[in-house]
This record gives sequence, C-alpha cells and structure tokens, in this order.
Amino acid sequence: MPADSSTRSTVLIVDDTPENLTILGETLRPHYRVRAAISGERALHAVTIGTLPDVILLDVMMPDMDGYQVLQALQADAATRDIPVIFVTAMDSVEGETHGLALGAVDYITKPFNPDIVLARVRTHIELAKARERLHDENAWLEREVARRTNENALIRDLSLSALACLAEVRDIETGHHILRTQSFVELLAHHLAGHPDYRAALADERLEIIVRSAPLHDIGKVGIPDSILLKPGRLTSAEFEIMKKHPVIGADAITRAMAQAANSRSGDGALPGGAFAFMETAREIALSHHEKWDGSGYPAGLQGRQIPVSARLMALADVFDALSSRRVYKEPLAPEDVTRIIVAERGRHFDPVIVDAFLELRPAFAEVAQRFAEA
Repeated sequence: MPADSSTRSTVLIVDDTPENLTILGETLRPHYRVRAAISGERALHAVTIGTLPDVILLDVMMPDMDGYQVLQALQADAATRDIPVIFVTAMDSVEGETHGLALGAVDYITKPFNPDIVLARVRTHIELAKARERLHDENAWLEREVARRTNENALIRDLSLSALACLAEVRDIETGHHILRTQSFVELLAHHLAGHPDYRAALADERLEIIVRSAPLHDIGKVGIPDSILLKPGRLTSAEFEIMKKHPVIGADAITRAMAQAANSRSGDGALPGGAFAFMETAREIALSHHEKWDGSGYPAGLQGRQIPVSARLMALADVFDALSSRRVYKEPLAPEDVTRIIVAERGRHFDPVIVDAFLELRPAFAEVAQRFAEA
C-alpha cells in the first residue's frame, strides 16, 4: 500500500529529456513525492526550496552543466553534501562510473530504465540514508549523555574532595577559607610556570589541572592530630610541634590506603584507571611533601631542591603565604609588604627560587584572591 503523502520520502529527478522525467516520475510517484528539474542549474535551485530531497536521480549527460558538475556543487555545500545521488546514464562505461563514484555518487542506473531496478535502488539508498541519520542522532545523544555523566562525575568528585578536605577544616577553626585560597594560589603559580622550561613537563597536559584539584587535600592528615594540639589557642611547645609534624605522613598514608582499597575492590587486575591513579598519587605527594624546604631543612623526609615534587613546592609557598596573611588566635595577619619580605628572605631556603620569582610577578593576583576569599 502506498505511504501517506505526508510521510513519503522525496525524490528529485534531474534530466534534460522530458520523456525520461515522465518515465521516472510515473515509476516513482506511487511511492514517493517526486520533484523534477530539467537542467543542472534548476536542480541546484530546487534543492534550496522547501524540504531537502531524500535522494536525487541525476542525469550525467546534460548541456551547460553536466551531472558531474552538479554533484560537485552539491558536495561543496554542507546543507546538501549528504543527499544520496544516483547517477542516471545511457553510457555503459566503467571509467565514467568510477569517476562518478569517486566524486561521491552512491549508485548508477543505466538507461533504458527497468522500473523494478529503479524502485529497488531508490528504496535501498533512502533506507541507508535514514539509517545513517538515525545512527548520527544516536551517536549525538550518546555523546551528550557521556558529557552529562562526565560532568556529573566531575561534580561528585569535586564535592567529595571538598568534603574530605573540609574534615580538617571542621576540626581546625582557624582555617576558614584556607582551602579555597591556597588552591587558587597554587593555580595561579602553576599557570604562570606552565611555560617555564624547568616546569613544562611537570605541568603539561592534564597534570596542571590534577595538581590544582589535588591541592585541597594537602592538610587531610590533620584529622589525625589530637584536638588539644590542633585547637590550641597559642603557639605549640616543641613536643606538641613534633606531633603536629606527623600530619603529612598521616595524610599520605590515608591516601595510600584509599588507593590500595580501591584497587583491591576492582575486578580484573585491580589496577586503578590512569587518571584516578595520577590524581590520587598527586594528592599523596602534596600531602606528604608540602612542608619540605628547598634547603633540606623541612619535614618529614628532609627532601632538598628538586627532590621535592613540583606540586608540593607550589603548595609550600601558597600555604605559607596564606598562613602569614591570615588571622590566627595567636597572631594578627601580617601586612602584605611584610609577607612579601619574609617570602623573599626564604628564597632558596624554604622556597624554590623560581616559584618565589613567579609569586613576585603575581602579587596583585594573590591579593585579589585573598580579598575574594577573605574571612567573614
């Protein structure tokens, strides 16, 4: 039974011979909506009017503009290049057929016409085109769905990180917006140094983002420090400070255990995906080494110079800058010029000299972050 006219596919017939238009029209009209053009120029005009045809039957040998030229024009236009074109020709030439297929034609029909072959070829290519369109739509939907779920997973990850990082903040009433500020300071320094020859490799590709996203976990180990020390409203004694100095190892060990448990819970080889491993490993090295000093006098391992991971060197300056600039129960915030003076004095001692130089160029940006995330 013929399809309803409103749901029929459209076939455009292009031929300079009226008799051929009539024969093809009579063959196709019971099954399709048929449009006709008697020249190449009119065919190109016809495709711009109304709904695009679902398939084009295109005569090869036409005056002024032959079928090859029409096909090339259709292929050059993004709006029409995906319309299936079936060449119609009286020529029985392998070279001509090869040339047409190379230009983008999907099939050939030779004259004189066999109605059954015409209908079969047209139906096949319309169905193939619709299948490709459905596949394209499904792929587009899948891409949107993957992007949506990726964004959701990233949001869940960031929220989980914030929750973990805030465990230390909840127990330490002095920190306030410390996590937000230090993460922003690390991001400023990392972007500034991304093109530096000594830092390019460590900050290349996704590594910079991983460092920035890992930064909030730098003090996660403080959850293992007793309240009597963590919340003490004054300076720590030497013994208390020795206990406080354990928080980098506590934090690194916690992240290491989390990585091991996650790996053990996975099927197969138990390995974590590369991105997850890189992220957790970076978080571990920041937590463990952000109190190391360039001259080797830091803790917990007494690392020196380039032995200290770049991520931890960035966090070291960000952490100290924020501590000096912020109010504590045992001190008032230092003036910006005093903070800068102390950091410059520690260039090559506490801090990586190149990172200090970057900080000096970024002082206005540091000040803006400090103001944006100032304590209420």
